[in-house]
Amino acid sequence: MKNPLRRLRLPTGRSAVIALPYAWLLLFFALPFLIVLKISVSEMETVHFKDLVSYADGMLRVAIKLSNYLFITEDELYFKAYLASLKYAAITTVGCLLIGYPFAYFMARARASLQPALLMLVMLPFWTSFLLRVYAWKGLLGEHGWVAEAIEGLGLDQLLYSAGMIPALGKLLNTPFSLVVGMVYTYLPFMVLPLYANLAKLDLRLLEAASDLGATPWQAFWRITVPLSKAGIIAGSMLVFIPCVGEFVIPELLGGPQTLMIGRVLWDEFFSNNDWPMASSVAVVMILLIIVPLALFNRYQAESQAGPAAARKGGQP
Repeated sequence: MKNPLRRLRLPTGRSAVIALPYAWLLLFFALPFLIVLKISVSEMETVHFKDLVSYADGMLRVAIKLSNYLFITEDELYFKAYLASLKYAAITTVGCLLIGYPFAYFMARARASLQPALLMLVMLPFWTSFLLRVYAWKGLLGEHGWVAEAIEGLGLDQLLYSAGMIPALGKLLNTPFSLVVGMVYTYLPFMVLPLYANLAKLDLRLLEAASDLGATPWQAFWRITVPLSKAGIIAGSMLVFIPCVGEFVIPELLGGPQTLMIGRVLWDEFFSNNDWPMASSVAVVMILLIIVPLALFNRYQAESQAGPAAARKGGQP
């Protein structure tokens, strides 16, 4: 008689490796998101929520509340908060890219013995508390702060005032400028590290070949280095943009009334208004604003990569 246990197909190593990330996403993203989605369409009774599906007297009743989502589309406050969050997240992402790309490029081209020290400098801020670093900028940009005095001494506050980043000359704290500075400083390592990992693997023989063909260093940089580092740029931009959209601490400590972001609105709905369904609706819309464009972009990237791969496969004898 054959052993029935032999018929059981145990998962292979490859299946287990593939299943582990999906299990992680299911446990820590999909399930919490479904819980938040359920709360957003539920009716709240004091500290409890009504059941979405109930059965009584032979009748099955489904109660889904969509008024919160309709209210978001009608209230101008939420539209302005979403728009401000996307705007400041985009500005922060561009700022981190402009600062982080040269630094990552320098790290990748530095001597092998120097690269660990440079990598340590990038990771060094993580050794201190996030709140302490943000509070430090309050002192640096506040009255008599040495960064504020340097900006005023160089006359840069006039430029910032002309650009609308500060409401008045000498007023640097609790402004859009201080918010952007704090967010760029905080999220800069998340841009540098993926770029460095990508640029460090770049084949330098391609640059030598471009130089032999008559390309200037600037042309080789734009036509070879930047296109080949696109994956690092995308990864760093996503790592910066996504958390910046829902940022709460930095806008609260360094921003002002002009910098109302969706994280502050979420806080007010949860803890000031104690309206959990409304707060959950705001959170769901915020997640969709991030996930949907990201999913469409990933689909476009997969299709664009599948096209050349299929062409190469079809050209094989």
